[in-house]
Amino acid sequence: MTAAQAEIDPVTLEILWSRMTSIVDEAAANFVRTSFSTLVREANDYAVVLTDAKGRNIAQSTQSIPSFICTLPATVRHFIDAFCLEHMENGDVFITNDPWLGSGHLNDATVTMPIFREGRLIGFSGVVSHLPDIGGRLRSPENVEIFEEGLQIPPMHILRAGQPRDDLFKMVRANVRVPDETEGDLWAMIGCCRSLGAQLNELLDETGTALDDFADTVVQRTEDAMRRAIAEVPDGTYRYEIENDGPKELPDGKVVICCAATIAGDAITVDYSGSTEQVSLAINTVLNYTFAYSAYALKAALAPWIPNAEGSFKPITVSAPEGSILNPVRPAPTGARGMIGHLLPPAIFGALAQVIPDKVQAAPGSPSNSFQLAGSNDGRPFVINFFQGAGQGASTHQDGTDAISFPSNLANTPVEVLENLAPVLFHRREIRRGSGGSGQRRGGDGISFEFEVLGDTPVQSSVLLNRLTCPAPGLRGGAAGKAANMEINGAPVDRSGRFVLKPGDHVLIESGGGGGYGQAE
Repeated sequence: MTAAQAEIDPVTLEILWSRMTSIVDEAAANFVRTSFSTLVREANDYAVVLTDAKGRNIAQSTQSIPSFICTLPATVRHFIDAFCLEHMENGDVFITNDPWLGSGHLNDATVTMPIFREGRLIGFSGVVSHLPDIGGRLRSPENVEIFEEGLQIPPMHILRAGQPRDDLFKMVRANVRVPDETEGDLWAMIGCCRSLGAQLNELLDETGTALDDFADTVVQRTEDAMRRAIAEVPDGTYRYEIENDGPKELPDGKVVICCAATIAGDAITVDYSGSTEQVSLAINTVLNYTFAYSAYALKAALAPWIPNAEGSFKPITVSAPEGSILNPVRPAPTGARGMIGHLLPPAIFGALAQVIPDKVQAAPGSPSNSFQLAGSNDGRPFVINFFQGAGQGASTHQDGTDAISFPSNLANTPVEVLENLAPVLFHRREIRRGSGGSGQRRGGDGISFEFEVLGDTPVQSSVLLNRLTCPAPGLRGGAAGKAANMEINGAPVDRSGRFVLKPGDHVLIESGGGGGYGQAE
């Protein structure tokens, strides 16, 4: 530890870190208040992060999606490589939705602003958010290449020295179904970054803190703490496999995730060799997203009390063969990447259950459930996205929670909001009682909801529903949860994908139950 680091005592460090988190949360609240998207306002599908000048994460919003905590700082570092620190100006704002550089699919845009203090670049404010629309076909696992999935925005300026890139805004508006909402969210993201930058400078004025010294201290202390937590686990390689619904051309129509977690002293390596190769469906998961949900699972199991700063993830290495479903190459489609990426925490938990069974939990009933509707309502185009939770897996300490999004942090969109924005009528939404797997501890129950399409014109729909054929497995003798179920007008649907719904159609969706833990007595 350097002399500068040693000067920040633990009490002062905790106060400063709490203050940093508070200003990030305030910027995030500004973003939520000004956003158009239900995915932001109702479902928490975003994150705000503060980094130092090297792109190292030092504070993030408390409502963050877990994966974004790792992907957003990585995107900042890509911006640094693309534009060079010495060429950045006060008022610059950068944007990209490149899946391989950002959060894994085109629907998420990452917007970042360099923060200057007395003429010197000291850090970056950044926000990543699921946009209301990105054009192309609706987000669906059926897309077969990235060019179907919407507008691709490489790393570029959205503002240059404070001046908007009008050509970029025009291009975005020309490619999306709801241009006002989409442009509005982009400006909300820009405002969020500006707010965070201004508040950071006010905090530094008040406290006299040198951000470089603070960042070095936070990163070093969180790395040391994470390494101590890893070192408490016995060395060895622990393996687990997990299956999920996949394309019919695969053996048994299933995707297989092979996980090997190796503990060696104070470091851990996760290798996914043997997993399914990349597929011609949009369920491929790029490596930065693979790393993010792997790191999240390890930190949740080993050291949940440590702040989510950059150092927490430095002892972790993640690898997957290039060309596999967890490390695809362009132009692989990735729009529904959460359907596979959200399987990584239960895969890691399954591996670590062999050595730390009291710190893990069984698989959730559905890692990623979402529903999208697009069409015209009273002559106005609309696009709505909403999520549906499922049963959480049980652990040695407690039953699984009902109707939540795990391992993500998404909320169930209120029915009243959906009925206000789209021509639909919900007949019911309720807990799917008895869907959790039995065991010493029961898995959580999923959700059942049924709605009817109103209006006088058909609507386009896209469904991302996991666990239709592969129910969530239990752990250490616990039973599997119930599989998910979907019906249109009473007829079962055996796959996720796109559907045209006519006025009067009834849709029933039941998310899966979580796996049970331990053998029932």
